[in-house]
Amino acid sequence: MITDVEAATPALCRLQLGSELRQLRLAAGLKGAQVVKKLIWSPSKLTRLETGENSSVETPDVMALCEIYGADPETRARLQGYAGVTKTKKDWWLTPEYRPVIGPGFKAFLDLEATATALQNYESEFVPGLLQTEAYVRVIHQRAHQGRSAEDIDRLVTVRTTRQAVLSRQGSPLKFTAIINEAVLHRQVGDPPVMRDQLRHIIDVAESRPNVNVQVVPFRAGAHPGMNGSFFVIQFPERLALKPMVYLENLADAWVKRGDSDVERYGDAFSDLRALAPGPQESLSMIKEAIKEH
Repeated sequence: MITDVEAATPALCRLQLGSELRQLRLAAGLKGAQVVKKLIWSPSKLTRLETGENSSVETPDVMALCEIYGADPETRARLQGYAGVTKTKKDWWLTPEYRPVIGPGFKAFLDLEATATALQNYESEFVPGLLQTEAYVRVIHQRAHQGRSAEDIDRLVTVRTTRQAVLSRQGSPLKFTAIINEAVLHRQVGDPPVMRDQLRHIIDVAESRPNVNVQVVPFRAGAHPGMNGSFFVIQFPERLALKPMVYLENLADAWVKRGDSDVERYGDAFSDLRALAPGPQESLSMIKEAIKEH
């Protein structure tokens, strides 16, 4: 559990609150359908609370659940504190400046990424977002979001670059393992200087940050488990009692998958990709060679 609620981020409070509410419900031997019937809520309302999807949480809702679950006074006070943080503080991605360009699925991912201890990311078409340079990001968004205003493109670029702060987070930097398809190294995004700077940036980050590990799946590996597309496997601090989750996105949508079978499938796929890819040093050598092509 969070030891200092006042210093916690809203995202962490939302996830911790949801995790504890679910544990209380299960300990009380209640199904979600029973709870929502008592409170005359929609099933989705309880689901959003338990998965931490709401931007803010109403204290009366938390207290009503605590009453049904028979929570002790200390637990009630702690959960009320979590709810209070979500009402009085905002994570940067929920501010009016960025909210217009962040969809619900990606918002859920940002909550999870900000709270995670480890992130495993396979990318088949472009450099992982946490390793992208500003120039590379801008080219991608200009191509992917044609028709959007220059202001929106600026916001999207800033969202991508601001996310990267998790790699240098004070006290507990995110442990980031990235596996990249070799095609990413050769696909020219922007002009040659953009690509050279981008590939050098990957090397610089991987060599300077012990919490960042980069591997490349070479063409010679043939068919592999990542051929169906990119994915993230997200892992959390033990105190949250949250199981790993998977994040997926495509041109139209983005979503988080929490099912044990899905997480196991993607976790196994990532392990297989790590085994197929050369080690970090050889992979960085591949990136250095690719720079010469640009």
